[in-house]
Amino acid sequence: MAVRIRVFRLMALAIATILVAAACTTGASPSALKKVRLQLQWVTQSQFAGYFVAVDKGYYKDEGLDVEILQGAVEIVPQTVVAQGAAEFGLAWVPKVLASREQGADLVNIAQVFQRAGTLEVSWKDSNITKPEDWRGKKVGTWGFGNEHELYAAMRKVGIDPGNPSDLTIVSQDFTMNALLNRELDAAQAMTYNEYAQVLEAKNPATGQLYQPADLNVISMESVGTAMLQDHVFVRGDWLKDNEDTAVKFLRASFRGWIFCRDNFQECVDIVLKNGPTLGNGHMTWQLNEINALIWPSPNGIGIVDPASWDRTVSVATEGLVITKAPTDGAYRDDLAKKALEGITDDTKGTSFTKQEVQVTEGGA
Repeated sequence: MAVRIRVFRLMALAIATILVAAACTTGASPSALKKVRLQLQWVTQSQFAGYFVAVDKGYYKDEGLDVEILQGAVEIVPQTVVAQGAAEFGLAWVPKVLASREQGADLVNIAQVFQRAGTLEVSWKDSNITKPEDWRGKKVGTWGFGNEHELYAAMRKVGIDPGNPSDLTIVSQDFTMNALLNRELDAAQAMTYNEYAQVLEAKNPATGQLYQPADLNVISMESVGTAMLQDHVFVRGDWLKDNEDTAVKFLRASFRGWIFCRDNFQECVDIVLKNGPTLGNGHMTWQLNEINALIWPSPNGIGIVDPASWDRTVSVATEGLVITKAPTDGAYRDDLAKKALEGITDDTKGTSFTKQEVQVTEGGA
């Protein structure tokens, strides 16, 4: 009996040794991971693909982090969530965070992921709206909620006052393109990666075929010079004082996720779909293609702010009274993103990036 017990003890010791060795080769144990939360600005979709990939591929775990991704919604303001300590990291458009910062929230941009804006104003070809001047006297849609400032700046640039009903009619638009499809609007706000695709995914009742780009006129806020910096990673300044290393680790893993989405397009879409988006494979495929184009190329490396784009964003935000004056020093920091980039061996600039050829599908299925 004593011999048998000794054998059992030796076997148990051997098994324990194997388990410890396995834990050492697969990264930190779950209990050793530092838990942090990321607040999205909307629901699961390819707009946030890099972060879902970083979870799925274990990039956060490689950095010793356990990242919980929090879904967004109309009533959820990421700046408020982060400012109140309900999440360590948030995603939002730069002018929205600048406004919250001016109102007293201690928020800091630590990585400018989107290098360019995807905001459009879309109209039918037969409306003959090809430039901002053509909005005069028309019914022009916008979502509001802080998304209107690029559009209003484009109006003011050509002498149209968005607050003057004699100049044009501003229509509050929901987050679909139904008002444009039903001809209730002359022009509708859209993002390259979302609402614009919704039009192309709809059938033209006159032909029975999907609408084509040739059926539409598109005005880009980038092309008219009023685009503002959009999706970026921000944190609380007071939290950052004691957590710079955690921030660098989070950014490094997130950047690796976006690099993966650039270089492994279809697998990235599959990971988004696995996380349960509200729209289908076709729409998520279109969206990732357009999102990649907003990130890549990143001339100074992913996450690094382009000073000219920052200055333009501040100018448009000030002119539109989003903020009353330029933000104080410290509104953004590049040093943490630069440290994160130092630990990445893959291409962090995407200089040779080209978009995929994507097939539009009915209803985005």
